[in-house]
Amino acid sequence: MKRPATVRNASIIFLAILGFLFLQGPVPVFARDNVDDASRPDRLVTMAAEYPGIEVPPDEDVSFGLSFYNKGKSGEDVKAWIAEQPEGWNASIKTYKFNVLGVHIPSGDDKRLNFEAGMPKDVKPGEYKVRIDAQTPDARFKMSQTIVIKVKAKEQGEKKSSGVKLITSYPQLRGPSDGKFEFSVDVDNKLDKDAVFDLFAQGPAGWEINFKPAYEDKYISSARVKAGQSQTVAVAVKPALDAKAGEYPINVRANSTEANDEAKLMIALSGTYGIEVGTPSGLLSLDARQGKTANMSFYIKNTGSAPNNDIKFVSFKPENWKVEFVPATIASIAPNELKQVELNITPHEEALVGDYSINVKVDGERASKNMEFRVTVKASTAWGWIGIGIILVVIGGLMGLFRFLGRR
Repeated sequence: MKRPATVRNASIIFLAILGFLFLQGPVPVFARDNVDDASRPDRLVTMAAEYPGIEVPPDEDVSFGLSFYNKGKSGEDVKAWIAEQPEGWNASIKTYKFNVLGVHIPSGDDKRLNFEAGMPKDVKPGEYKVRIDAQTPDARFKMSQTIVIKVKAKEQGEKKSSGVKLITSYPQLRGPSDGKFEFSVDVDNKLDKDAVFDLFAQGPAGWEINFKPAYEDKYISSARVKAGQSQTVAVAVKPALDAKAGEYPINVRANSTEANDEAKLMIALSGTYGIEVGTPSGLLSLDARQGKTANMSFYIKNTGSAPNNDIKFVSFKPENWKVEFVPATIASIAPNELKQVELNITPHEEALVGDYSINVKVDGERASKNMEFRVTVKASTAWGWIGIGIILVVIGGLMGLFRFLGRR
């Protein structure tokens, strides 16, 4: 049985298209994914210190980032080590917790490690150098970075080493006034023996401040730290309910019988954002007539502790209806401030008698609120008078008819 001519022709065209595509090579969309790879060298690995030179006071530990970049087409393993350091110093390459001997860097990616250096207690003022070396396992790429650490002279009257150091990578946090904040602080014991450090915190009145072990929820008031080691504690902070926008310092302190230190933390509050909307009477309904404008007013109150800016209004209304707001926008409302808005609603001229719903959204910079109004469309008064006239005409006609029939 022969195939119809149309089927044979469609098959021939389909096969011709497939052959054309294969002859053209890979489809361009797949090639796009390899554009960046094509522009990269086969292999390229670099290393850079965040701060190649730094000045510190005596007895101050040094800590900053050490970045590795892989600009090649494939992932690379890189070994890294401290090749040279002054006598008595303790330099290392670490993650947030462990010492690092090497790092894997995916293609086109970068990895950040931490360089840390502790100096001896009797260090003298001057310039000291620490050299970091790194290379790939096949020694194709060898990298070296010299860190210059300038120890400045101790100022007259400056306190001697406290034997303990409080260190935090992020001493300032920012967020809303109703948020919760948590700092990570390392208690570094520089004594030559284990010690128990009592933990204290001082913040604004009404704020809740607690110490916790790292990655645990229980509260603590002290921490035991082994000699020459450090322990991470979390400082959990909850602002007071009425805290306003601004910057608030928090001082934390670690004390033992032989050592003490303190650190200053900072929380920047952006305030809270809230909007309250409603009508003075509490009613969200009004009457209207076809083609006639009806109006009512509603208020907007800023219930947050920060100004709410750029307030706009959006309405969801029946088709061919008009909804207007006076004013059309509000530039800003201060905390606890209240402003009034006029809502003008005009039903369509051919709107049927009945109840309709109109949704109004008050959209602020960081807070919004919705309201739903019920609009009852009533018949026009002109139609009422026309109806009365018709009734009177009918009554008059009936009376005339009765009189006519009575005479007969």
